[in-house]
Amino acid sequence: MTPSLRLAALAAFAGGTLIAAPAAHAALIKITVENLAPANGTVLTPMWVGVHDGSFDLFDAGAPASAALERLAEDGNPGPLSSLFSSGVQGVVVGPGIGPGSPPLFGPGGSGEIVLDLGVGATDLYLSFASMVVPSNDAFIGNGNPLAYQVRGSGGVIGQSIVILGSQVWDAGTEVNDEASSSTALLGQTVADTGTPENGVVALHGGFIPGGPILTAFTNADFTADGYQVARITITEVPEPTTLALLAGGLGMAGWMRRRRKGGAPM
Repeated sequence: MTPSLRLAALAAFAGGTLIAAPAAHAALIKITVENLAPANGTVLTPMWVGVHDGSFDLFDAGAPASAALERLAEDGNPGPLSSLFSSGVQGVVVGPGIGPGSPPLFGPGGSGEIVLDLGVGATDLYLSFASMVVPSNDAFIGNGNPLAYQVRGSGGVIGQSIVILGSQVWDAGTEVNDEASSSTALLGQTVADTGTPENGVVALHGGFIPGGPILTAFTNADFTADGYQVARITITEVPEPTTLALLAGGLGMAGWMRRRRKGGAPM
């Protein structure tokens, strides 16, 4: 067999092994969250993420928010959502803190990431996410359609980049948007669940009060401005260690054969 044919055979063998290997192992995905707001713009609380079979309905526009979503939208607390999400894979993306006593927050330009194991069971898996937009009374970002973002299908992990615009910010309808310092996150609120109940429904947010406390303190937080970008969520597959080892071994053997061809007698 000529050296070129041997190299081609090795490449085909290694390629076939790399393609077949992930099918027998769990799939890992990395979820990265970035705050795309301008300086002195909107801030994000820890991002709750859940991967499921398409049956987890985070919220419905025009309907009251669940108690778990209320806690996230008013206080940035993802714990109740994690408790509600009792099946599938779950995790919380945590970013850097911005000051003493503050929860981990994503300021403009900040980011965080988490790696989740999708397991080897269900083929069709979907992403749900939610994060409070602050400062606010009960603004948040999230997907009400549980089938909006598929992360694994019959062909494997589906990588993607999701940009959330200001026009996609939701109002939980659970707290009156009075922007009072005692009940508005980052404006002075120190105790959870202190706002005036609204008893409304989830709807797209109309924006902050023009010239009000929020836009006075955060001059670039008007997410209703044209083209305002709040966040980006990026999903990528993480190669398993065995896959990386196979890749490194295959490339190493191919390199050895090239050197052998140059420096030794033809095989």
